[in-house]
Amino acid sequence: METLFKVLLIIFSVALIAIVLLQKGKSAGLSGAITGGAEHLFGKQKARGMELLLQRITMGLAVGFFILTVVVAYVVG
Repeated sequence: METLFKVLLIIFSVALIAIVLLQKGKSAGLSGAITGGAEHLFGKQKARGMELLLQRITMGLAVGFFILTVVVAYVVG
């Protein structure tokens, strides 16, 4: 059972890395770092289509990764 959880954790981590790398950058450069956060925070940019799908997959994989991490830590420890 421990091996199964560890393999699932590796699969989730590789998938999470791949999905994050597939996403388009929201802003570029130093000016984007300063103003990009505010635009994203107040919802001026809405995700549509493939961007929305990638965001939702990223959220699901991240939640699964955290849950599996806690489970593996509990099973091993």
